[in-house]
Amino acid sequence: MRRVMLAGASALVLLVGAGYVTADVYDVVPGVLTLDRPVALAPAPGADADEGEVPSLLPTAAPSLAATDGTSAPVPSAAGLAAAVAAADDDPALRKGLGVSIRDGVTGEELWSRAGGTPRPPASTAKLLAAYAVADTLDLDERVPTSVVAAPGSRDLVLVVRGDMLLAPGRGDADAVAGRAGLTDLARRVARTLVADGRTTVTLRLDTSFAPGPRVPPTWNPNDVRDGFAGPVVMTGLTTTRATPARPAPTRPEDVVARTLVQRLRAEGVTARLRPTSTWSRPAPADAVALGTVESATYGELLGLALAESDNSLAESLVRQAAATLGRPTEDADANADLITARLEAADVPTAGMRLKDASGLSPGQAVAPATLSAVLGLAVRGEPEQLRGVVAGLPVSGLSGTLRHRFSADATRDVLGVPRAKTGTLRAGSSLAGTTVDADGRPLTFVVQVDGFPRTYDGTLRARAAMDRVVAAVTRCGCSGTTG
Repeated sequence: MRRVMLAGASALVLLVGAGYVTADVYDVVPGVLTLDRPVALAPAPGADADEGEVPSLLPTAAPSLAATDGTSAPVPSAAGLAAAVAAADDDPALRKGLGVSIRDGVTGEELWSRAGGTPRPPASTAKLLAAYAVADTLDLDERVPTSVVAAPGSRDLVLVVRGDMLLAPGRGDADAVAGRAGLTDLARRVARTLVADGRTTVTLRLDTSFAPGPRVPPTWNPNDVRDGFAGPVVMTGLTTTRATPARPAPTRPEDVVARTLVQRLRAEGVTARLRPTSTWSRPAPADAVALGTVESATYGELLGLALAESDNSLAESLVRQAAATLGRPTEDADANADLITARLEAADVPTAGMRLKDASGLSPGQAVAPATLSAVLGLAVRGEPEQLRGVVAGLPVSGLSGTLRHRFSADATRDVLGVPRAKTGTLRAGSSLAGTTVDADGRPLTFVVQVDGFPRTYDGTLRARAAMDRVVAAVTRCGCSGTTG
């Protein structure tokens, strides 16, 4: 009966709202899941149909599947959760490498764990730790400016870049996240002032002094950059040159931005000559005034995009911006990992055995325990910080969006489609899934499931993914309050 109820509720969720637009551009590419040596699965049934917006599963957002905020729903017992997970964990090749942590989605308290303190490869679920550091540091309602400035009356222009890697080469789209700010709009604003002052021939350089750091983290596999699984981490870039497996990013995205702005200025009647790149690391003059500015989507929207599309470069950039905003050094290869670790420890998040090398989870040799990821989800439930709640509430939806669009489509898990939300992580060394769900009794829960030790083959990776989906589906359909423990 609960299974039928949950399936019906899931179908209802799929129809709520209209015009739900997915941000998934990678799951449809063979061999790509989360930009970290992933695996593709067949699309879920009806994946190409119009998709309804799924309400948030965190307690302060939209009503849950039980038409309540979940606070009055019974809490599942530890014994009930253990039994549900044990029944779902039916692959002997995976059993020794399974780690799980389940928390109450209302209070944030841990309800049950299995090997929760054992560090395993986090893969891209490490981006949840990065998200915490960003949300705990930056105002997620603020936007990233990209400005052209000049000293009063000067013909020497400086394009000041502060971290918007998603500039549109043409006009911006106020409703977009990638491409909200456009270089055509910037050029028109700048040219309007210049032409009025009779300055139609100018020089242009960039100011790339904000948040300097490794162009490519040295701990990344260079082949991942070569193959388009990640791109350079710089403080500017175009939406049209983002790294994708079919189209690697240019080595110097800032050069493309500069040349494109020159072209846009020419179209507006201003001839600009680019100054040598050796001058670009110098800050703009102290007395410079803005001739034109465009602004990105909010930090919160950018962070949501980094999680939904598992964008490695964007995640690294946002953490680096957070570090620079705090006045921390950003040049060192360990700077991002150091900031994340410092913010987690300040919040009393358990970090025993944690080994971080980056903010994205792409580097080999990293390890994070389920307890660490789970504690961050617990902080989100409690709104610590408040803006983290919205970030986690916007994680990809099973069967609908982002890197979960093609997950939970097997017979054993299809009944919970549209209910779990999660950040995925898939490497041959280990896979993980961390997010939120609502059980059959209507109680919001958070979950972390990690698996390692499975065969490092294509089949082994598929089995690990399927096992994690089964565990989350079992917890979702459980309604385990009737068993004491």
